[in-house]
Amino acid sequence: MSNLVIFDTSIFIDHLRTGCHQQRIESLTGLIRTSSAVLAELWRGVTEPAERGFLRALEKNHPILTRTENNWLESGRLLAQIYADKGFTPDKLRDLHLNILIALTARSHGARLITSDRTDFEMISLYRKFQLEIW
Repeated sequence: MSNLVIFDTSIFIDHLRTGCHQQRIESLTGLIRTSSAVLAELWRGVTEPAERGFLRALEKNHPILTRTENNWLESGRLLAQIYADKGFTPDKLRDLHLNILIALTARSHGARLITSDRTDFEMISLYRKFQLEIW
């Protein structure tokens, strides 16, 4: 199990809305890193001052991992493969794109990705192996 941990957007949304992951987050071992794609998704939906404060603290306290040129290229190839296999609509492929980039970023850094989005990330892991933990 990797010492680096990246939380998917779904974990932070669950945490902000319900606090349901509080104990697990507090007991987690490892170095928390933040994906720039996760931050972008979170900032897109911010509506409250407390949420803005949470994101600023997240940016300040945890190093940000950004996808590479190879991650971008691989994500496009992977989306083409998924489209050929599953025939997803353009809207579904667009929704998957950031999740694929998050997974590839975690993979590139040898980080464990923690998510509550079982469906998308388990499907992505069938195409590219990465360390995945579902909460």
